[in-house]
Amino acid sequence: QVQLVESGGGLVQAGGSLRLSCATSTRTISRPGMGWFRQAPGKEREFVAAIGLSSTTYYADSVKGRYTISKNDRNTVNLQMNSLKPEDTAVYYCAVSNRLTDLTVDRGYDYWGQGTQVTVSS
Repeated sequence: QVQLVESGGGLVQAGGSLRLSCATSTRTISRPGMGWFRQAPGKEREFVAAIGLSSTTYYADSVKGRYTISKNDRNTVNLQMNSLKPEDTAVYYCAVSNRLTDLTVDRGYDYWGQGTQVTVSS
């Protein structure tokens, strides 16, 4: 069982930045994929960003150029979020995949964190 704990969420004004971190109970280099998803009130959970075993990165069109996903060689994956917009407001979830699969869909992941709230004010 892999445990994940997100941190770094909070309230920020539009145009500001936040850095989310996800601490896992497993070494990031041993997992085929790690990702971030988000869920806004009344909406379905959606893909945000992912990083594969070879550090290949994937981004949703809505965050491309503003967000950057990274991982260290121990147990942390980060999401740097710049130029934040009110529509980025959501609960952000970290996830880990044990499989070589599509990392842009939530069914590709095996473990999930509890989420951290990000609120962007206009």
